[in-house]
Amino acid sequence: MQDAERRARAIKLAIFDVDGVMTDARLIFGDDGQEYKAFNSLDGHGLKMLQSTGVEIAIITGRSSSVVAHRARNLGITHLYQGVENKLVAYQTLLAKLELEPEQTAYMGDDVIDLPIMIRCGLAIAVPAAPAVVRQYAHLTTHQHGGNGAVREACEFIMQAQGSYDGVIAHYLA
Repeated sequence: MQDAERRARAIKLAIFDVDGVMTDARLIFGDDGQEYKAFNSLDGHGLKMLQSTGVEIAIITGRSSSVVAHRARNLGITHLYQGVENKLVAYQTLLAKLELEPEQTAYMGDDVIDLPIMIRCGLAIAVPAAPAVVRQYAHLTTHQHGGNGAVREACEFIMQAQGSYDGVIAHYLA
């Protein structure tokens, strides 16, 4: 845990997968082929709180969905990479664009497709339902499950490690 806290102090960019991280991993399709996803409002507010501290937020996901684009817009997330077959390429593009080093990035994933980024980033975060091999490479595994507060937990962990959490919460207590 101390290693994860040390790593979290350097984070300037937090990147999240969608299915299994921002959602509970279920894919729901209507008869018309429309894809539906359920997002957790606590996770969303955690992302906004983390953004307010100056940490950039990004999404890199293998699937493409207008629902995800809408959620990203709703949260003010401008770094959105969808339909990504090779997440590492998107990650490297994002690092170059923001002029960041890998140790300044956190990545939260839930499956083997996330490992190429997780083994390179500064803070790798997994959810409890991730396969054992993914959790093995995570510096932190959340207690909460994907789509059920895991993103909020990760955001609060980073803010607490960086010493910004109390200031963010003070805003609500004024």
